[in-house]
Amino acid sequence: MIRRVLVCCLTLGMVACATQPQAPAPAPQAAEKPIGTGAAPAEAAPESKPGLPPVDLAPVPFETARANFVRDTAARYRLDPAYIESMLAQAQIREPIIAAMSRPAERVKPWNEYRPMFISQARIDGGRKFLAAHRAELQRVQDRTGVPAEVIVAIIGVETSYGANAGNHRVLDALYTLAFKYPRSGDPEKLEREVRRELFFRDELAKLFELAALEKLDITALKGSYAGAMGMGQFMPSSYLDYAVDGDGDGRRDLFNSFDDVFASIANYFVKKGGWVRGGTVAVPATLDAGREELNPVDWTPDLGIDALAARGYHPVVPVRAAGATATPITLEGSDGKQYWLGFQNYYAITRYNLSKMYAMAVFQLSQAIAGRELPPA
Repeated sequence: MIRRVLVCCLTLGMVACATQPQAPAPAPQAAEKPIGTGAAPAEAAPESKPGLPPVDLAPVPFETARANFVRDTAARYRLDPAYIESMLAQAQIREPIIAAMSRPAERVKPWNEYRPMFISQARIDGGRKFLAAHRAELQRVQDRTGVPAEVIVAIIGVETSYGANAGNHRVLDALYTLAFKYPRSGDPEKLEREVRRELFFRDELAKLFELAALEKLDITALKGSYAGAMGMGQFMPSSYLDYAVDGDGDGRRDLFNSFDDVFASIANYFVKKGGWVRGGTVAVPATLDAGREELNPVDWTPDLGIDALAARGYHPVVPVRAAGATATPITLEGSDGKQYWLGFQNYYAITRYNLSKMYAMAVFQLSQAIAGRELPPA
């Protein structure tokens, strides 16, 4: 949430027999691989943080870890251990999920190769149709939160092709597999990270049980990504609990079938987790003075003022009107050489959905195209 983790495979059942809304016929972009279901969402790859408490790296037998999970989850959420056992008895360790999580990261594509994967004419046209079909609901959310309708639509377009591809793995299986059989590389230097990731997924599995209890979901019926993200916006269970909102006022938070809930929840995620600024700039192109060293931050926190950036050789191509605005420099490998941008607080908010500068730029530029604005060259 991202997704990035999004960002999300977080749903738990038949969603209380809610009626599936009539979604607009998707444009032929379903064949394009959405980020949310084609790769582990950012939320499934939590940020490394300094000062984390140590974890026990000694192997724990599967049956012991499973029994401890049932005991601890039952106590944590006041659930019947027999109920948890009955649900886990239906879960399957799935080798395709292990294989997907084990797959070596592909070569990081340069921007001029990355952008066409997520910004095509089909996806732009699909976004415009989706926006037109849901304009009233999206406008209400935009008025209430300040998150533009086209940005919400772009997230759904990139993550699930406007709801056409939200994942076909059972969320219970995905989280059960990664919670107890997270793949080990055998590299001692990677062991701590792998153990932390397994514990992350174990916690997400526990929160799936909490979510099911709160929202009265059938935990065995939820479908999502191989990392356990679910719904049109690809939320992990923890983000579903923390950021999903009841947009249509029916007393439930349904990120599978209710467009009002989906739109309101994505906007709420941006505001609450990313600090979205109403009316704020997302990103602007910039220049870098010849001979000056590039700044390549790792978390895209917008902590440099315009004067401080100028002292380092960065200059926005268009005027920045917000007094005291701070930004982060962004470097992209374009078809005609390096591109320089300045990302502001709202760009940072998009990176909270998926921890990738190119993901955030793809969402931003897709939103611009959906809104009818001309895009710069890739």
